[in-house]
Amino acid sequence: MSAAKTPKNQLRVGRVLKAHGLKGALKLELYTDDPDGRLVPGATFTLQVPEHSKWHRETVTVREFRWMNASPVIFFEGVDDRNEAETLARAILWVDHEDTASTEPDAWYDHQLVGLDAVRGDEVIGRVSRVDHLPSQDLLIVSVDDHEVMVPFVAAIVPEVDLGRGRVVLTPPPGLFEELADDEQ
Repeated sequence: MSAAKTPKNQLRVGRVLKAHGLKGALKLELYTDDPDGRLVPGATFTLQVPEHSKWHRETVTVREFRWMNASPVIFFEGVDDRNEAETLARAILWVDHEDTASTEPDAWYDHQLVGLDAVRGDEVIGRVSRVDHLPSQDLLIVSVDDHEVMVPFVAAIVPEVDLGRGRVVLTPPPGLFEELADDEQ
């Protein structure tokens, strides 16, 4: 695959595994939690392929998406036979971030949160370095000086995410960001 970095305004949706059948079908590995909503006829994706591929810097448009034996299978416009489908093996599908607006009011993509200032009151106390997804809840990992603090990503501790101002507002319990004196423990 191309070593070029993908712009921040694009999200990876899936990867073509291999050709399937004789009529241009392709099996996919999905990276989206809404394949039936995202891979609709007419949806367009940018391809990440090696520079020597005829598909380099090209886009594809979905003709059909379906499930076959519990596997996601896609057809693209202009890819009508197995030989043409095989030229897309291992291609990664990207979509512009603007096309991925969530309908949930308190839903964010990890890349939107990483780099935001972590603010308590009027003071910047750190910066979000990553988001860890655990079975019980998500954690914001906040870099503070030379260490990281794991902040539960729950409304009681992170009451506000303000993408416009580039910050998350924190109301952490005592001891999360500072050492407590022995009499406070």
